[in-house]
Amino acid sequence: MLKKISLLLLLISITATAQLQSPAEFLGYEVGTQFTRHATVVDYFEHVAKNSKMVTFTEYGKTNERRPLTYAVVSSPSNISNIDNIRTANLASTGIIEGSGNADKAIVWLSYNVHGNEASSTEAAMTTIYELVTKRQSWLENTVVIIDPCVNPDGRDRYANWYNQVKSTPFNANQVAAEHNEPWPGGRPNHYLFDLNRDWAWATQVETQQRLKVYNTWMPHIHVDFHEQGINEPYYFAPAAEPFHEIITPFQRSFQTEIGKNHARYFDKEGWLFFTRERFDLLYPSYGDTYPTFMGAIGMTYEQAGHGRAGLGINTDEGYELTLVDRVAHHTTTGLSTVEMGSKNASQLISEFKKFFKNDNLKYKSYVLKGHPDKIAAVSQLLDKHEIKYGYSSNGNINGYNYNEAKKGSLNGAGALVVSTNQPKGKMVKVLFEPEAVLTEPLTYDITAWSIPYAYGLDAIASENSVQANGKTPVTIINNTNVNAAGYILEWNSMADAAFLSDLLQNNINVRFSEKALRFAGKDFDRGSLVITKSDNRTNPDFNTTLNQIANKHNRSLFASSTSFGDTRTDLGSPDVKMINAPKIAMLRGNGVSSLSYGATWHFFETQLKYPVTHIDTDNFNTKTLAQFNVLVMPEGWYNKLLSESNMTGLKQWIRNGGKVIALGRASANFADKDGFGLKKNKADDADNNEDETTGNLTPYDQRERSNVKDLITGSIYKVKLDPSHPMAFGYGDTYYSLKQGAASYKFLDNGYNVGYIDGDAISVSGFSGDDAKMKLKNSMIFGEARMGAGSVVYLVDDVLFRSFWENGKLFFANALFFVNNNKFTL
Repeated sequence: MLKKISLLLLLISITATAQLQSPAEFLGYEVGTQFTRHATVVDYFEHVAKNSKMVTFTEYGKTNERRPLTYAVVSSPSNISNIDNIRTANLASTGIIEGSGNADKAIVWLSYNVHGNEASSTEAAMTTIYELVTKRQSWLENTVVIIDPCVNPDGRDRYANWYNQVKSTPFNANQVAAEHNEPWPGGRPNHYLFDLNRDWAWATQVETQQRLKVYNTWMPHIHVDFHEQGINEPYYFAPAAEPFHEIITPFQRSFQTEIGKNHARYFDKEGWLFFTRERFDLLYPSYGDTYPTFMGAIGMTYEQAGHGRAGLGINTDEGYELTLVDRVAHHTTTGLSTVEMGSKNASQLISEFKKFFKNDNLKYKSYVLKGHPDKIAAVSQLLDKHEIKYGYSSNGNINGYNYNEAKKGSLNGAGALVVSTNQPKGKMVKVLFEPEAVLTEPLTYDITAWSIPYAYGLDAIASENSVQANGKTPVTIINNTNVNAAGYILEWNSMADAAFLSDLLQNNINVRFSEKALRFAGKDFDRGSLVITKSDNRTNPDFNTTLNQIANKHNRSLFASSTSFGDTRTDLGSPDVKMINAPKIAMLRGNGVSSLSYGATWHFFETQLKYPVTHIDTDNFNTKTLAQFNVLVMPEGWYNKLLSESNMTGLKQWIRNGGKVIALGRASANFADKDGFGLKKNKADDADNNEDETTGNLTPYDQRERSNVKDLITGSIYKVKLDPSHPMAFGYGDTYYSLKQGAASYKFLDNGYNVGYIDGDAISVSGFSGDDAKMKLKNSMIFGEARMGAGSVVYLVDDVLFRSFWENGKLFFANALFFVNNNKFTL
């Protein structure tokens, strides 16, 4: 009887396998001969799950453009039937959840196509899952494989749809062919043009936020992020390049090498070239290789030659044709090789993974943060996304490293947010909060500073002692506006206040802001405070009801004043309490504009400030169109072509009439040394470069790249002085910590307002800066306003909206929109 049942089960299994189609059979073409639309990829994975007992397939979210985000779980039938116990046993082994299950299965997560135009990897995802369930079943007895076939569906379809529209049949391999030159903005980013491979730690995007929920329920032992690079580089795989972050364990380092050697075995057999240990380091925490590494996994990036230029096939500079078929084969090989290594070393992976979550050797035991409740709430929301534990202190003075003083100091801990490293994810806590990352090598692939206390503008102490977190959490504020009040006042401190103002203006509530400190009923209000008076809204019959609803929606606590007569000389009707004219905003996009900067600014307007903006393509821009607007936002970009002589004349006239330009980051350079704009470049001391100028550059060829580090700033944090009396600095004190991404330096404005500046020597508190680059920043303007007639040009030399993670910078941008030179525009 038992034999009959076994035979029946075998026949059922064979029948199910017979119904399972290969990717080529399902698609109707060989993988690599066409680019597959995302919906069809989803269809294929659903087909595999329906016809194999070794696969489950789940939708875990939606993109901004409503495409499904999905993942497959692949393992043996017995493991699949017990999959939840396998998952929870793994989490219990780390201490993330309570329990004592036997973790005995390796978990390997393969993430494909995080950059939409690096499109070979999603094709490889289909061949990889088919290979696993039809030919590599033995590996799956002790291994669970998670496959996310496309991390960035919106970007992939943007690229694939464009390519499918313009390609020749057969494809044209000539590099100059249209099919090898993507139009702006390209398929790399997501809907909001964010680089999702820089968003793992900051989780600003819906794709990341939804993926992290799934990732935290699995916590894999190996994670691979599949990418592509230039057409003339062959293939990159681990081990990674220096610098490695100091928390990375010897095992994580050595096992990367073992995986790399296994890949090399397959590549050498086929005669495929590759390289390792170059370019791609493991420092910045927001990559698809570093984030998993700091969560205990073996995190790796694999880079295949190709990228958005390669199409179905392209002639490389080395004289051979690189095809999509080749690229898919290479990614399939490394994916399968990774699973093989996970399976062969499952027990060691599980053992070392468990060890990673013991955090008793970390220097700092607690990070204690204090500041405005909105900023504390923003940090806690970020921690929630990563499922990192935190609490609130009831202690008095707490001693340790003081971030603002960059030395030992103390902080009154009462009510402060406490994040301890004595928790399973303690190493990630260290990475996100540490004052400065240790650098073993200055040449890195990304920024070298990101510390959360600086990014969120908070006072902080890193304590070598554990700080108890048994205090109370903040309470929700409920407003009930008083119909007899002469006006309401709200202090201006955070982006939550800016979102509140945005909502008021869009609901036709008239609002003022004060350029002077106010005092009413014994309560002090700093500059920038919002003032909402009954007088300004007397024709609005729903004023009190609407104001009350909006205040509660944004959790804002309004001070109701029974009189407009102030305790000091500044009353609510003072000329220094100015009406906010709702800005009519245009923003440039298209050729010449950094898609990433534009995307971050677009995302800011739509998801954070929630204020309307009109997007104008640079190819359609002329200054006549500006008559409809009073603010022009210029994201980072290169506008020399756009700012022709005729356009420059028209732009100046528009500004003189009361228009306002806000130039972010490199956009400022377009106005440097041009008549009327007040902006002049700072130049390093000529004496420092005399040797090169008189004798030529004698730096040896093999040392040239390293020699250039003296001119680099790779995402460093600098201390900046502020003029707190200027409206652009309202909500800040007299000091700001700015994330500087390069060595661009401008002189103090002679006739404008230097709102944020480096006075004397530049002080870097975290991150790498070359000596020459740092010297160049001496006496430089960071944020400024140059007046021109009735209007202004606002220079935000450091892009305060960069990747949307430097939270403390965003209020500068809101101030520039609503407060700076807020005149009524006149034609």
